[in-house]
Amino acid sequence: MGLPMTTLALTYRPRVLADLVGQEASVRALGNLLRRAREAGRAPHQAFLFAGLRGTGKTSTARIIARALNCIQGPTATPCGVCDPCVAGERPDTSLDIVEIDAASRASVEDARALREQAQTRPAFCRYRVYIIDEVHMLSAQAFDALLKLLEEPPEHAIFVLATTELHDVPDTIKSRVQIYPFRLIPVGLIEQRLREVCEKEGVSFEPGSLRLVAEAGQGSMRDALTTLDRVIAAGDGQVREDLVREQLGIVPAVRVNGVLDAIQQGDAGAILDHCRELASLGADWVSFWRELMLGFRDRLEAEARRNPGPQDLLRWSRMLHLLLQRERDLRDSSLPRVVVELALITAAQLPHLAPLDALVSSGGSQTPRPGPAPRPSLPVPVPSPTKPAGPSAPPGGQAPILPAPPAPRFSDPESLRRLLGETLRGSAEGRFRSLGVLAQVATGLAWEPPLLKLRFPVNARGAMQDLEREQANPHLLAALSAVLPGITGLHLSFEGGTGERPEEILRRDPTVQHLLQATGGEIVEAGWEKEA
Repeated sequence: MGLPMTTLALTYRPRVLADLVGQEASVRALGNLLRRAREAGRAPHQAFLFAGLRGTGKTSTARIIARALNCIQGPTATPCGVCDPCVAGERPDTSLDIVEIDAASRASVEDARALREQAQTRPAFCRYRVYIIDEVHMLSAQAFDALLKLLEEPPEHAIFVLATTELHDVPDTIKSRVQIYPFRLIPVGLIEQRLREVCEKEGVSFEPGSLRLVAEAGQGSMRDALTTLDRVIAAGDGQVREDLVREQLGIVPAVRVNGVLDAIQQGDAGAILDHCRELASLGADWVSFWRELMLGFRDRLEAEARRNPGPQDLLRWSRMLHLLLQRERDLRDSSLPRVVVELALITAAQLPHLAPLDALVSSGGSQTPRPGPAPRPSLPVPVPSPTKPAGPSAPPGGQAPILPAPPAPRFSDPESLRRLLGETLRGSAEGRFRSLGVLAQVATGLAWEPPLLKLRFPVNARGAMQDLEREQANPHLLAALSAVLPGITGLHLSFEGGTGERPEEILRRDPTVQHLLQATGGEIVEAGWEKEA
């Protein structure tokens, strides 16, 4: 006598097609196939391929098909579940006529040939002998060739159900000889509804919102969601509480995610760093936090879009979300995930507002400002000295005497330059440049080589720095830095171990592009070279 099924994933495994959740298209098609089989007295097709991600019901559906075709009352879309063939379908390991094969461990050509010979044997007591081959894409090329002949001319008493998570790895010759049924990711709402039904049947209490978190953690897999629910119920001693769900899944508290979103919206770099420090003290998983943050940001973007704002406001939100999504790969690959998160969040928070397009069009690209708010200066603003030194008076003709340029400041060590830059940028009138003071602390190399300020960063921070490179020629930034670095014309960013230059860097040095940026007050957002055909 076997052990009773105690896990929720096994207890609530689908037994009939109607139990499948989120696979309406495949359920409808299979139901029609079984009705035709009942009318004809035999299965119209003998080879099927179920394709979809894990936990979406492929193997469960294969067992349902086996029971539906072999049921004493069948073929039928609603097998009775009590006759010997139906019971055999529940426990295929103990049945001679329901054969499950794991292609991951039996992928050789010898295994395929053995299957071909075995398929010639008639079923022991069922109408059909059903072969369920899981992870069929793992078969070798030779094994697929051996299987091909069997699928072309299957014995009349044999049914083949193939299942795969990698449909693109199945040869086209196999695909052309089977009926393909896709199994989609199950929507979160349907998983949540199913979890609620399971909790009610099991007499488990749950808090509002807790089951939603479990459903989202399943990522489209009903089996994974039920397995997670099992774990949460055990941790909560028969209860499903939101705090336990977050603790078990490593999900950052919602108040912390909302706090970061508020800080980004307000452009508060200090608050962002404070939240990141708290997350680090909690031992948060940065990848999980990033996923929660992106979902929260998406919800705020939707709320902003429904508010029907101006196009520039909506583009600003879209641009910030696009920037953050680009940093996901850097986060997964970096050995310093906290640094990647902090730099990406600070950059998003400090992105300048886009200049209205109608203002650029009306000005015709000229540097003459329109009436209204003062435009951004196109060149660094010189900082006057507190007192004017005495000097020779201007000679007749109005020409001022040419005075020697003041010597460029020298710094005894990079640390003094690092400290001075941080203080200058944090105290700048332009709020968005305050966060750039953090960069001076992150840089591994820092040097003032007039007229350029050179900064070097770790190579794994290159992705996070991409958007900050846009500020290299920003006149406001240069004006702020000219107070301590007279004559500065730009920044030069480099990366340890990096080769080549970004397209943006090359464009910024182009005189025509420089003139255009100065005339419009614009900036280079992204550039790329078009490959030749």
